[in-house]
Amino acid sequence: MRLRSLLFVPGDRPERFAKAAASGADAIILDLEDSVALANKETARAAIADYLSGEREVITLVRVNPLDGHMTAADVAAIAGARPDAIMLPKAEGAPSILQLDTVLRSESARDASLPAVLPIATETPAALFTLGSYREVKDRLLGLTWGAEDLPAAIGATTSRNDDGSYTSPYETARALTLFAAHGANTAAIDTVFPAIKDEAGLAAYAARARRDGFTGMMAIHPSQVGPINAAFTPSTDEVARAQAIIDAFAANPGVGVLQVDGKMVDAPHLKQAHHILSLAD
Repeated sequence: MRLRSLLFVPGDRPERFAKAAASGADAIILDLEDSVALANKETARAAIADYLSGEREVITLVRVNPLDGHMTAADVAAIAGARPDAIMLPKAEGAPSILQLDTVLRSESARDASLPAVLPIATETPAALFTLGSYREVKDRLLGLTWGAEDLPAAIGATTSRNDDGSYTSPYETARALTLFAAHGANTAAIDTVFPAIKDEAGLAAYAARARRDGFTGMMAIHPSQVGPINAAFTPSTDEVARAQAIIDAFAANPGVGVLQVDGKMVDAPHLKQAHHILSLAD
């Protein structure tokens, strides 16, 4: 399963669902949380349930409301029968939040129904930072792990999460890095957060390239125009694939050898592992 790009769509805008699915995104996230006003929650639930009951072109997630807001059960009740591919859980606080969500899912789902996977947003509360390692305990329930840079500064009274040049300040770089390692520690997809400047194409391309460089496997998007650059950033180039294949071929031709030279550069076991990873992304 490739999760390079995950595109948000407001749940009360059903006319956008099919367009989002046709955008080229690997997954779409039908939102019941921040992009939907309180007065429109029921309308959004009905629209999402109706869409989920039909055929789906891409992996489809639903972002429910946070567990502490007393709307999660209503969200799940509305969509459980239609069985989304995964649930995005905002303001998650580690394994206990996943187990709490599972309780809600079981109460609203048919007894023999399998539970959808979960994609937690893992850094939206101060306490969440101290629970990131616990996702290993529920790794079989995860579709991936992602983070957010908007709710956390609001929660602690910070004025912003960014420097003047758009880069993250130190506390939020820490949150990003911890999410990255927590995801890989749980052997699940590491999904970087959104790039909010929709019209800044160069900035998006640079951000997505940095995300892949650092070890993220995909990224969320807030507009269909962002999908193409994100997919491009998380798809290995022809040169990368060729070098990866050369490394794999060199080790295959020299069984039992721990260190080799490929194109005049030393390669060893970590390079071989990375080469296999690159080919998996290309596939």
